Amino acid sequence: MLADIMSFSNTELSTLTDAEVLVCSQKEPELFALLVRRYEAPLLRRARTILRSPEDAEEAVQDAFTKIYLYADKYREQEGASFSSWAYTILNRVAYTKYVARRKESGRTATLEPEHYESLPDVRAEFLEDLSVRNEVITALAKLPEAAAKILRLQFIEGKSQAEIAKAEELSIPAVKTRVHRAKKLFKQAYDKQHYD
Repeated sequence: MLADIMSFSNTELSTLTDAEVLVCSQKEPELFALLVRRYEAPLLRRARTILRSPEDAEEAVQDAFTKIYLYADKYREQEGASFSSWAYTILNRVAYTKYVARRKESGRTATLEPEHYESLPDVRAEFLEDLSVRNEVITALAKLPEAAAKILRLQFIEGKSQAEIAKAEELSIPAVKTRVHRAKKLFKQAYDKQHYD
């Protein structure tokens, strides 16, 4: 049914699931634009909350879409884990990696006026130091049980893979996935509470 994707009408394309579009885009790369249209705005909002820089956020979203496309064959549909959660996980990793790199870079460079950032050839030098995201994340993590905070720090701040976490913590990979999933829910509740209560 999906083999001849170009014969689909716009209505039929709009009914395809994200996972189906991802699979089809491997043979018809132009179809990946459907996923970009569906997720660009929400991923950009997420990236801006992490990076607090519109330019860095756009770059992180572009990098995330590139990784989603390049690693499309790694995606597997799982119960309780949708394509969107996979896409957000990739974006979170890209954005947090960029955030950490910007923090390290800001410690090694002289302070520049904002108007000078545009003239720099190295985009890493564009980082404007802003501790608010880090403080918000640390505050939310501090409200979590230690086990939940630790698993989130390992994966999203230190950038360890679930396999690396499983080895270090002497857990199975499914146990790590379950703990990360539960910890993300707790983190979201804590983060939302400090912003919306």
